[in-house]
Amino acid sequence: MNAYVSVLKLRLMNGLQYRTAAIAGVATQFFFGFMFIMIFEAFYAHTTQAPPMSLTQLITYIWLQQAFLSFIMLWFRDSELFDLITTGNIAYELCRPTGLYGFWYAKLLAQRLSSAILRCFPIFIIIFLLPKPYKMTVPPSVTTFLLFVITLTLGLLILVSISMFIYISVFITMSPVGSLLMFSVLGEFFAGAVIPVPLMPTWLQNIVYLLPFHYTADFPFRVYSGHIPTSEAIIGILAQLIWLVALILLGNFAFKSVLRKVVIQGG
Repeated sequence: MNAYVSVLKLRLMNGLQYRTAAIAGVATQFFFGFMFIMIFEAFYAHTTQAPPMSLTQLITYIWLQQAFLSFIMLWFRDSELFDLITTGNIAYELCRPTGLYGFWYAKLLAQRLSSAILRCFPIFIIIFLLPKPYKMTVPPSVTTFLLFVITLTLGLLILVSISMFIYISVFITMSPVGSLLMFSVLGEFFAGAVIPVPLMPTWLQNIVYLLPFHYTADFPFRVYSGHIPTSEAIIGILAQLIWLVALILLGNFAFKSVLRKVVIQGG
């Protein structure tokens, strides 16, 4: 574990150097945050039925999406790993005296953490000072906030586990763009990053709840706003743990399978 912790620390420190890129990202996220809020604000103003989420909860949901964008988006990638696979330089990685799955997992986790650290704090400082209705609200209770932290952390680990399948698939397709698009489009939709899950039709919600994607974004964000009560949140945390273990075991197995079949420089 020392090797994995070390690479996590090194990649985290390296990622924290890109402050200018983070500032540009913050500006972009404010633009999209306000755009989505105004779209849903117009929708709520003309709806004929009571929405399943209040506008205040929905605005909080959107700001959390923007603040923790690197925690929930599958298009957030490490191009270096794609190059290792497609150029054959994966041979050097195979010489490492560590498990490659855990090594890459730690790198991807650190990349997302460093991006979130640089971006979320400036966003939070501003959105809590905005006037209503654009202002973000605080959690209903301390217990709710603690549950949010737990669910967000587990959601991040699940997302990294899912993103590992993108890199595994590139060993077969040799197309980083194709694998990235396939996973990101489907994954982000079912995670509630396009349309919040409560606003989806019931039949589509039933499909969403069968998949692990909504545990990465929709679930922790609704826990924060109080839309999901404490009892359901605890059950959801258990489901997150089950999905996390299952995805890591399946990913590790798939990773070892493709490595056994990999061909490097014709050998």
